[in-house]
Formats: sequence, C-alpha cells, structure tokens
Amino acid sequence: MFHPDRAPLPPQSADGVPSPRSPQKQHTAQQPRAGGTPGKQRDAFFDNAKYLAIVLVAVGHSWEPLKDDSRILEGLYQVVYAFHMPAFIIISGFFSRSFDMRPDRLKRLITGVAVPYILFETAYPLFKRYAGHDPSQEISLLDPWYLTWFLVALFVWRLTTPIWKLVRWPLPLALAIAMLASVTPEIGDDLDLQRVLQFLPFFVLGLSMKAEHFRLVRRRSVRILSVPVFAAAVAVSWWSVPRMNTGWFYHRDAAQELGAPWWTGPVMVLALFGCSLLLTACFFSWVPGRRMWFTALGAGTLYGYLLHGFLIKGGDYAGWFDHPALHRPLGEIAVSVLAAAAVTVLCTAPVRRLFRFAMEPDMDWAFKRDAAEVARGRERQAAPTAREKVDA
Repeated sequence: MFHPDRAPLPPQSADGVPSPRSPQKQHTAQQPRAGGTPGKQRDAFFDNAKYLAIVLVAVGHSWEPLKDDSRILEGLYQVVYAFHMPAFIIISGFFSRSFDMRPDRLKRLITGVAVPYILFETAYPLFKRYAGHDPSQEISLLDPWYLTWFLVALFVWRLTTPIWKLVRWPLPLALAIAMLASVTPEIGDDLDLQRVLQFLPFFVLGLSMKAEHFRLVRRRSVRILSVPVFAAAVAVSWWSVPRMNTGWFYHRDAAQELGAPWWTGPVMVLALFGCSLLLTACFFSWVPGRRMWFTALGAGTLYGYLLHGFLIKGGDYAGWFDHPALHRPLGEIAVSVLAAAAVTVLCTAPVRRLFRFAMEPDMDWAFKRDAAEVARGRERQAAPTAREKVDA
C-alpha cells in the first residue's frame, strides 16, 4: 500500500546505500512521470555522509603507524574510531530496510558483497605475501584480513534483515547479542564474528530509523551543541589514552581477550554504543544536505574503502611511515591530507569503471532467470507495437 507521507527508497548500490544519479540522468529524474508526478530527487545528505565517513576511515588508517609517538594523535584516533564506522553502518542499515529474499536482491547481495569479499580476501593476503615479503601469509576465506570484515558483516546483516523487521524489539535484542558476544571469546576469529555481532546494533538501529530522525540531528541547535560535545570527547579521549585499551573501539575481541574482567564486556558495549551514537549524531549534524563537489563520490565509497588498504599497507611495507618527519605534527597533517586525497580519487568514476569487474561484476551467466521476468519478456514480444495496431 502506498503511504503519501513516506518517500520511496532510492535504488541500492553494492554497499546498500544509494548511488547518486549520473549528471546525464539527473535531468531525466526531474521530468514528470507517466502519472504526472515529478520524479523525486535523491537526498544528497546521505551521499555526503558516506563520502566524509570513508575519508575519516582512510585518515584513521593512515594514523595507525604514527599514533604511538603522539598522545594527541592517539586521542584523535580514538574519537574518530568511535563514530566513523557506526555512522557508515547506520546509513547502510537505513537503506537496507527494503531488503527481502526477492531473487533480484539476493543476486545483488551476492555480486555486490559476496563476490568482492572472495576477490579481495584473496588479493590482500597475496599482496602481503609478495609486497610485504611474508611467505607465511596464507589465503583463508574464513579469516577476513584488514578491511574485508565489513563485507562479511554486511552480508550477514543484510540476510538477517527480514528477522529484525519481524521481531518486536529489534534494537534491545541486537544489543543483548552484542553484549553476549563481548563475553564469549570462544567465538574465535572465523569470519570476524565478534565484529559482526558487536557492530550489529548500529545496523539494526539504521533499519529502525526513518528520514525524520536524520532531520532531527541536522537542526542548527544540534550543530552548535556538537562543537562542545566533540571538544569534550577529544579531551576525555586524550585523558584516557594511557588508561584505556584502544582495542575496545575495534569491537573484534571479547573482554577476556583484552585482559579485562568478563563483566566489563557488556558495560563497554553499552557505554561505547552510547558514545558512538552521540558522536555520530554530531557528525551527521555537520554533514551538508545540499549537493557538493564530492556528493557524487558517495557512490564509490565501497571502492575507496577496499582499495585504499593497498596504499596504506603498501606504504607500510615500503617503510614510508618510518621517516622521522612524518612523526612530527606537520608530517602527521601531511599524511592525513594525502590519505584523504587518495581515497577521494579512489571513489571517482574512472576508478569505479576500472575496478567494476571486481566490485560489481556482471554475473548473469551464473543465475537462473526469474520466471516472472521471463514471462513478462514473452508478453512484450507477443504484444503488437502501437504502430502495428494503427496499421491493422
């Protein structure tokens, strides 16, 4: 049933978040539809948020080889890690609300998530083996390496979407699962299930959100309040650097594996969930809602995410981060700017065209055609064209 107060969801891209229409298609989208209703324009806010979040991901990864020498950088690192992936996951969950087990959506899930996982989970270990001169590095599809854990998580989360839409209290249930995971080291490292389960509440929250919830945090009053909130977060993070294990922000280990009492696992899950939501809301409040020069790059964030790891790891293997100048404030700033510029390039259309074979492969040959689609095709072929009807 059509609800006039609900906007239709945009088409999903491989990472579950809509891709901006190309400039050639924007004009068409503004034209009235057959029923006379103008085509609805996409909200650029989400693509802006995706791009800015992926820039923070790349910058955060570039800080990893440098942060041990700087308490300030370690503090900033913790703040960024508290919200950049939660923000990205919430948006992915929001645009996964329409996912069901329909054949075409399952096909997109396989070609846009599962296949890239297999390819990159093979490519990264090979890169470490040869570029990092580590002959002991093995290829294992059960042990996500570096960045590929997100593809496993997205695949699992998306498949479980119908369940979260069915249960009465999805978010409390997801939080309970995350808390139980934080005290269960027996889960092990297979498929990085700790991260899958501990980040799950953010995806479920996105599934439960509506467009008006994002509008609430984009008010001017929230933008103003976000300034002292972020300042306080940086101060608290700086204070906590020698007192807190940064591993908590990765959500990939149980409490016992971090050398903490078991009961701190559930406490930290809830505490970090609250902190992450607060900082994510502040981040969203600063994201521009109008089209910017980088809005179209929101379509390529998964490309930037998976490809920038080769640059970061390649630089690490080559010893670039060992240069003393990069461990000073100006060097850290330069590395941050270069990382942001590099991931921006990796999100552009030429790079997406070059790597589409790996990220969005055309695999029609591997799937059966949907019976309904075949029937519609036969009907179109059998139906006479308008000109044939006139001639008749």
